[in-house]
Amino acid sequence: MTQKAEALRLLEETLKELESQKGSVFAAIQKLSRAATLLGNEDVQIWCAIQFADSRYVPELENLIKLATSNDDQASKKFQSALDVIFERLKAIGLKHEIHFTNDELSQKASQSGGGYVSVGFIEERYADLVRTKRGNDGTYYKNNLYSHLGYVRNRAHGFASDLFNQLKFSDTVSNSFDVLKAAVDDKLLDLNPVLAEQLMLAFRGVSSSKDEEWSQALTTCRRLLEGIADHLHPADTQPVKGRVLGKAQYVNRLWAFMDRAIESESNRELAKAHVDFLGSWIEKTNKITNKGVHAEVGQLEAVKAVFHTYLVVADLLDYLDSGKTSKPKSDINTATIDELEALLDISRATAKEIVKARVQYGKLDKLLLSKIRGVGPKTVEKAVAAFAL
Repeated sequence: MTQKAEALRLLEETLKELESQKGSVFAAIQKLSRAATLLGNEDVQIWCAIQFADSRYVPELENLIKLATSNDDQASKKFQSALDVIFERLKAIGLKHEIHFTNDELSQKASQSGGGYVSVGFIEERYADLVRTKRGNDGTYYKNNLYSHLGYVRNRAHGFASDLFNQLKFSDTVSNSFDVLKAAVDDKLLDLNPVLAEQLMLAFRGVSSSKDEEWSQALTTCRRLLEGIADHLHPADTQPVKGRVLGKAQYVNRLWAFMDRAIESESNRELAKAHVDFLGSWIEKTNKITNKGVHAEVGQLEAVKAVFHTYLVVADLLDYLDSGKTSKPKSDINTATIDELEALLDISRATAKEIVKARVQYGKLDKLLLSKIRGVGPKTVEKAVAAFAL
């Protein structure tokens, strides 16, 4: 296996780990680190090492937090001088602001009750212990703070892994691959709403310009586009859905509500929940970038990334819209193969065989008969109702 193929495999496993509700953040970052090493990406390697509490980097980062959270007058020359010294030390060991230590990350690491700069593996273990023992804290670590810390690391790792995966997967065919995606999204969006489609195409054209004001405008257009899609797919409502406010300004929540509604099967909805959440986080990230476009000078690369990610987000939304329009008929449990029973019900081969034997014995299965089969519990019956015409 080539280094590229191995790195792709590791990145795929990283993303699966991060997008699974039961996935391990520690295991995901281990795989991300190995992939970054294979690809020679030193920035991601260093960030992963920091998450493992590498002693080459952590002491100086802790010094930065200690200074930032001190009672010293931050406007004073003494404070600024001390800050400059720490930043020089961080630079000397290869650390870069906004890559290896963002302001958000420093805020998370500043909380000792959330784990601070200990290894993410330890943080994950402490959180699991508190969940298992049903405690809010153990006197040192607090469950909510640990959860927040893990959530931040999970999202940041997902961003790194996604970028590396996309760069590697399409490194030889970036133009052709994106052209295929762009053409499909443009066509579908033109059918759905020509005005929105034109906005997206104009944003794409804007990032190809040599004028920085057009890059900023493209970012603003991305946000407006997402708001417009939300208005079309799930208009504002005064009634919250699953605790999410669905007002005019909460367009991300309304997109989430649409996706929750568009996934018909309850079991599939649960499996897709992690993906929905990550899609929502990408929309939020795009929103933050576009807001930056209003208040700061925007680089072309930043604008291009925002437009590309917007295309990916819209492609997913349109796919869910299509799936909601064409509801496929459910299979019949009485004619399903053993392989289908095993896969759709997430049961063992032995239990699948028992179902086949039972349907031969009874002639036709219903919920009651199914529940009497050895190895079939209430959860399996629920999955059977969702997957089959039962």
